Amino acid sequence: MSGMKEIRSKIKSVQNTRKITKAMEMVAASKMRKAQERMRSARPYADKVRVICANLAKASPDYKHEFMIERKSIVNAGVIVVTTDKGLCGGLNTNVLRLVNQKMEHFKKNGIHTKATAIGSKGLGYFRRAGVDLISSTVQLGDTPQLDALIGAVKVQLDAFASGEIDVVYLAYTRFINTMKQEAVFEQLLPLSGEKIELSASEHTWDYIYEPDPRSVIQELLTRYIEALVYQSVTENMASEQSARMVAMKAASDNAKNVISELKLTYNKARQASITKELAEIVGGAAAV
Repeated sequence: MSGMKEIRSKIKSVQNTRKITKAMEMVAASKMRKAQERMRSARPYADKVRVICANLAKASPDYKHEFMIERKSIVNAGVIVVTTDKGLCGGLNTNVLRLVNQKMEHFKKNGIHTKATAIGSKGLGYFRRAGVDLISSTVQLGDTPQLDALIGAVKVQLDAFASGEIDVVYLAYTRFINTMKQEAVFEQLLPLSGEKIELSASEHTWDYIYEPDPRSVIQELLTRYIEALVYQSVTENMASEQSARMVAMKAASDNAKNVISELKLTYNKARQASITKELAEIVGGAAAV
């Protein structure tokens, strides 16, 4: 009977675990829809700013902004990594951190020093364990990211690039493809690729009247452009996080259901064996009398 009690205890424990994973699955599904709406609403702003930057690049050939100037040699590389603050989202953080680690190993072989910025607790913990030169970080963004919480950490990288301390800046995050698929991305943020910006622009270009002067306007606009790209990456990462968590919790709930079925089958077999043994003892005792 002790074996049957242990099995009943395991069934109860797995059932309680399944209730938790099922509840987390439903919460993640609700948050996923909101995160996807937030991500899609942020895309038009980023696309429009990209088009304006393309027009400015063509309309002002005499002025070359420092964010678009390629460095002759790369000694220091900045990496902004966007991860989650919470776990239980499958291999989402593992995939992007593995990609970042591969790139940093490549930098190290080429004699390039890496200076990192972590957005999210998981990336911050990884950089601290790996001993990476961490120059800025921001965590606990919540379910609704605010640009004000991102500007400080990103501005450290922008100022370092402008002062020449960093020669190139990369952005790593998880791009949302669909509910079942998310893709780890590692792309160059600075210097801005003129070809990449121009491809997003329309065939015709616009010229602008600058007030107070082209340098001030373009400086401010490109800064906002970088911030828009980082904000868009955070919204993409959050949509991917909720999707990955929903899928992971659904898989956990399904696995728990299978375990419960197997335990119930084992329990029924043990119960049947116990009853059969008792009947055999009764029949044996009656035959002896």
